[in-house]
Amino acid sequence: MTERDATLVLDIGKTNCKLTLIDVDGATLAEQRCPNAILYEGQYPHHDTERIWDWMLTTCRAFAKIAKVGAIVPVTHGATAALVNSKSLVLPVLDYESTLPEQVNAQYGEVRPPFEETYSPALAAGLNLGRQLEWLSTRFPTEFGRAQYILMYPQYWAWRLSGVLASEVTSLGCHTDLWDPKRQDYSSLVAQRGWRELFPPIQPASAVLGALLPELVALTGLPADCKVLCGIHDSNASLLRYLDGNVGAVLSTGTWVIAASFGTPLDALRERADMLANTNALGEPVACMRFMGGREFGVLAGPNPEMCTLQDLQHIIDEGIFALPCFAQSGGPFSGRVGSITGPRPRTAKEWYALATIYTALMSDYCLEALNARGVVALEGSFSVNPHFPAVLALLRPGQKIVVSNDANGTICGGWKLHRQLAISVAFNSIEAQALDLVGLHDYQARWRVLLD
Repeated sequence: MTERDATLVLDIGKTNCKLTLIDVDGATLAEQRCPNAILYEGQYPHHDTERIWDWMLTTCRAFAKIAKVGAIVPVTHGATAALVNSKSLVLPVLDYESTLPEQVNAQYGEVRPPFEETYSPALAAGLNLGRQLEWLSTRFPTEFGRAQYILMYPQYWAWRLSGVLASEVTSLGCHTDLWDPKRQDYSSLVAQRGWRELFPPIQPASAVLGALLPELVALTGLPADCKVLCGIHDSNASLLRYLDGNVGAVLSTGTWVIAASFGTPLDALRERADMLANTNALGEPVACMRFMGGREFGVLAGPNPEMCTLQDLQHIIDEGIFALPCFAQSGGPFSGRVGSITGPRPRTAKEWYALATIYTALMSDYCLEALNARGVVALEGSFSVNPHFPAVLALLRPGQKIVVSNDANGTICGGWKLHRQLAISVAFNSIEAQALDLVGLHDYQARWRVLLD
């Protein structure tokens, strides 16, 4: 084992969980992943936290032999919280895609703050965390009453690792209905439902909560002085390297595609379009719009995707094959619509991949335009490894420079930066996207927009 200090980023996404070991220079030393499966037996659909925990400890044992781990940084998806007592969960961690919280819609509608207070749109299922908490408190009042704390999901894992309780603004300020982004304080809902005392003190995402618990040191072989950081919401981890003012907008891609525009005023946001304000790690509101692009790409590209060619993309345009939203059950400006294909069907797996690429680029452009995004657009995340996606987007937005991150995972980079306490202005590696030579794309885009109405 080398004595060189490394960072361990625990990245729990909605689709996959990853542990990444990164050295002091930002190089990846090791990475392991596992599916983030949902359990459907028991009281309701919930996250398999114990399987994640066991997998994490096993992986930590292996990583401890590679480098001296100086810190663990939890990074997780949003819209998720854990109800705990002093020792453990009092209820399983609800899956936000479950429709069960909608059972309290009428009741919740009476107490839910207006959009102008929270800039959190009314979303389906459990995507508004306040609706989850309302349903849990109504459906399981005894168990809910035993909860001593409400922990946002990154801080749940930080607590299990360090034993220290904390709250943090990026997860609180992510379409939860629990946060007022202009005041940077809890919303009226929290006081109204008597939940304020259940939230531990707010800490910065980069705060060191404590050292790894001694029993976990023994189980994993990690150093006794390994620090546990407070942690951060994954989309905001991706934003960290762009907060120096040199980028006007960020397109963070994964299961969710989230367009964040730094220059858009909150009053320009429209609730019904799934526009919202997130709170970044500096405690500042950021105007955003999103759709479940990774999930939709997967549906369109199919179970055995094959990378398309330029000719496949041109065929989709020439034949007038259109994908119309949406192909996911949750979120986005067209939530509630059933996705459909207009025109001839793609003939091959490569053509389906081409259609998925064009569709997600059109949707991304739609979101950036709705936000009136200006300046350089930084593309990061899983779509950056598709060579055609940034090139199609660049052609759709000829007056705007699109730069593509050289690494596919901004969440990991963000977690590493939190540990290293690097200045926000540290440069990121990127290349400028060059527009593809596709004939007729703008006419195709105009026809697609007409079909949306």
